[in-house]
Amino acid sequence: MDVSLDYFLNNIAGNPILLITVLLTLGVIFVNGWTDAPNAIATCVTTRCMSPRRAILMSAAFNFLGVFIMTQINSSVASTISNMVDFGNSTHEALIALCAALVSIVVYSVAASVFGIPTSESHSLIAGLSGAAIAIQGGIGGINGSEWVKVLYGLVLSLALGFFTGWVVCKIITILCREMDRRKTNGFFAGAQIAGAAAMSFMHGAQDGQKFIGVLFLGIAFANGQGSVTGMEIPVWLMMICSIVMGLGTSVGGEKIIKSVGMDMVKLERYQGFSADLAGALCLLFSSLFGIPVSTTHTKTSAIMGVGAVKRLSAINFGVVKDMMLTWIFTFPGCGLISFVMAKIFMFVFG
Repeated sequence: MDVSLDYFLNNIAGNPILLITVLLTLGVIFVNGWTDAPNAIATCVTTRCMSPRRAILMSAAFNFLGVFIMTQINSSVASTISNMVDFGNSTHEALIALCAALVSIVVYSVAASVFGIPTSESHSLIAGLSGAAIAIQGGIGGINGSEWVKVLYGLVLSLALGFFTGWVVCKIITILCREMDRRKTNGFFAGAQIAGAAAMSFMHGAQDGQKFIGVLFLGIAFANGQGSVTGMEIPVWLMMICSIVMGLGTSVGGEKIIKSVGMDMVKLERYQGFSADLAGALCLLFSSLFGIPVSTTHTKTSAIMGVGAVKRLSAINFGVVKDMMLTWIFTFPGCGLISFVMAKIFMFVFG
């Protein structure tokens, strides 16, 4: 399959459905960088280690590096997303179904925001792809069970492992520093937390960036008449485009999200903020290396809750846990159903 940039641009010019798919994917990547990436720097800003603007620019840069570097080192998350569904033998129909899946993400996100239902772009993407695959294949035969199991692992990891790792890291730091002068340790943890926020931003790019790279690569394969991307190497120009768009999304803003995650959930000191960042980055690194797609937002927020639990469980805002559960309860069936219907409509109109 030809995956050169020139061939891709020529394909877009002559294939309106591919053009819509590319624009939708890049739009979702931009929104993800805008609304999701600020979680990575929330604790760094709310403990006053960095100003919001500087932290956002730093996050944009490290999101870019995370997408670009980790995809070259290990693209297993992108491969998991690409291989988790089978759209059938007709690549034209498959491209239409992929476009429908992306439209469903936008429709569901807008509808969920109107009703106040929390969303996750990661979960919406997975549900959208699955709903479209079921529609085009006429049953669950379009779902790759072995890859979907990784999604279920991700649900558990993003909450349980994040909480546990956050608790362990913070507990170790508390024990190691209990006899030290708080004024001196505050200076150290200010710098350490900036490094931790950079690592979280890097791993956010590695996780979420790879998810959408996988979708875009799948669309290019369908446009080239290829029904699968198994064994194909993701081109560097594709990594660059996705990482730049995510970085631009992050640079646009996110101060409201920073306040919500960093201040409303648990009030953190600097050593606690560093513990949460380190724990979240470690969990995302583990998940990325094993090709397990997880929600970066849920990983970070559960790590923050684990840190808060070191002192007392009452320090945690359990309303956030409720929001996570609502995301899982509504997003998979909700977005999956919308994608199923959209795929059927698109097939009737464009098939």
